[in-house]
Amino acid sequence: MDTAIKFCGLTRPQDIDAAVAAGARYVGFVFFPKSPRNVSLETARALALRVPPGVAKVALTVDADDAALDALLAAVPLDLLQLHGHESPARVAEVRARHGLPVMKAVGIAEAADLAEIDRYQPVADLLLIDAKPPRGADLPGGNGLAFDWRLLAGRKYWTKPWLLAGGLTPANVAEAVRLTGARQVDVSSGVESAPGIKDADRMAAFAAALGGA
Repeated sequence: MDTAIKFCGLTRPQDIDAAVAAGARYVGFVFFPKSPRNVSLETARALALRVPPGVAKVALTVDADDAALDALLAAVPLDLLQLHGHESPARVAEVRARHGLPVMKAVGIAEAADLAEIDRYQPVADLLLIDAKPPRGADLPGGNGLAFDWRLLAGRKYWTKPWLLAGGLTPANVAEAVRLTGARQVDVSSGVESAPGIKDADRMAAFAAALGGA
């Protein structure tokens, strides 16, 4: 079975083309002003319209209120909402019901105790993104290029919802990450960039090629 790839934080038309060429299953757009990958609604709409059928268009938001989500969905054709802030399980369920789109909830992991958070969100989210917990005081909830101890996920087969592995993945380590965790889907952002917010087509291709041997 192939490992599905989500390339997140795309900001330019050529990023879409490179992601599609690398076999992306998902492409992600960031709507968080502090991020170097943040895009305007206008830019995101143009990028989303460039995505071919069969590739899911994902919006990454951070503690967005209903007004912000309404404006986003009115402007940009999307397939999936990614909630990457401190949204409670109740808020995840509310967003899913209000907007009628599948919801992916990011859960930050730094130690074994953090795995309990996954159980809190499984009943309400359609997918889970298992990411490295950001450092204390970090401006960004994700995209920090940090990994967690992947061995924490080894042998954990009981999760009922599809999940993606994220956090510090690169062309050099993604095959090992998949081997250790059993992940069937992975998410990469900073690990395929030449500079913050600037995706590198060669690195995206290398990331996909590394998974081909995973």
